[in-house]
Amino acid sequence: MGHVGKGVIAGFVATLELSAIMLMKGWTGMMPQLDVIGMLSGMLDVGRAAGWIVHFIVGTVFYGIAYALLERALPGGPTVSGMVLGIIGWLVMMIALMPMAGLESFGMDLGIGVPIMTLILHLIFGAVLGWVGGALTAGIEEVHSDRLRLVQHNARVHR
Repeated sequence: MGHVGKGVIAGFVATLELSAIMLMKGWTGMMPQLDVIGMLSGMLDVGRAAGWIVHFIVGTVFYGIAYALLERALPGGPTVSGMVLGIIGWLVMMIALMPMAGLESFGMDLGIGVPIMTLILHLIFGAVLGWVGGALTAGIEEVHSDRLRLVQHNARVHR
């Protein structure tokens, strides 16, 4: 499996982590005005189940592939580059998706806590995305390194 496949796996793991936090937030009643799944469902005029599916597609496929393709171009190591990608996603959400959902930019009509909470969630998501992606990519590079050593060893043996 290549870098894109590893990025998709990292995106899935990060989306699972984010989803768990979102569910805990909902169960505790914290910031009920911030309902990302409800926002997605409303924007797409679909039920909550479809909103969750879209949430997982965005986090797994879009973020996973973006991380795999951009990780080396973003600043810092894997975790930091994942967080940078999270900030980029947060800005897209705040500037484009919030108005598409009928809210003010940065969700300010829902209160100052919304942009702060969503930034924290995107940073956590990005950190997990980068950490898992970096660990999986290190595994790929280790396998390639082992293969190279094996080829070099076989070349010496067959001389």
